[in-house]
Amino acid sequence: MFTGIVEELGKVQSLSRGARSARMVLEARVVLEDVKLGDSIAVNGVCLTVTEFSSNRFGVDIMAETLDRSNLGRLTPGDLVNLERALRLSDRLGGHLVSGHIDGVGAIVRESREDLARILDISAPPGVTRYIIEKGSITVDGTSLTVVSVRDDGFTVSLIPHTRGQTTLGFKKVGHTVNLEADLIGKYVEKLLGLTGKTDKEAGPRSGLTIDFLAQNGFL
Repeated sequence: MFTGIVEELGKVQSLSRGARSARMVLEARVVLEDVKLGDSIAVNGVCLTVTEFSSNRFGVDIMAETLDRSNLGRLTPGDLVNLERALRLSDRLGGHLVSGHIDGVGAIVRESREDLARILDISAPPGVTRYIIEKGSITVDGTSLTVVSVRDDGFTVSLIPHTRGQTTLGFKKVGHTVNLEADLIGKYVEKLLGLTGKTDKEAGPRSGLTIDFLAQNGFL
C-alpha cells in the first residue's frame, strides 16, 4: 500500500522490452535509503518489485498486465518518474490509501491557471470515472489529488506549487498520458452492493448492504 505522496523524482536509465514484458532500471536516491530485495516501490503510481539495487539505482520487472494497464511501456531513457516507497503502518497517511494497481490510462486534455493553482482537465475511461466523486481522491501518476469536478469522460484537479515542483505533473503538458487509480474504498462498496454488472450467481451471496442502509446511517 502507498499514500500517493511522492518522495522523489527518479530517472529511467534503461528500458528493455520482451515479447510481453519489460525490464526497467531507474536512478534514485531517497527511496533506496532502506531498500531490500523484494520491496515495493511505486513508479508513476505502479507498484513494482525491486529485483536489484545499488546506492543510486534499482531494477524492476514489468509483466504484460502492467504494460497493458499503464503507460510504463511508453517511457524512454532519461524520462523522470514519480517514486514512493510502500507505506509503513506507523506512517502518517498524508494522501489516501493507494494500492499501486492502475485502473487505466488518461490524458491531459486542457490546462489553465487560477492564481497560484494549475488546473488540469484529464480524460479517463468509463471504468475509472464510475468511481470518481467531486472532492474525492484520485491518484494521477502516483500522486494523490483531490477531485475538483467530474464529468462522464474525465475529471479536473488543481495543483499547488509544491505538487508541481515535486512530481512529474509539474512539467507534463496537454496530450501527455497519466496513470490513474481510482479510490480503493469505492470499489469495495460497489462490490458489496452487488453493482458490478454481474448476475447474482456470478457475484455470489449478497451482503445485505444497501444504498438505503448507507443513507440511514449517515454514509451518504
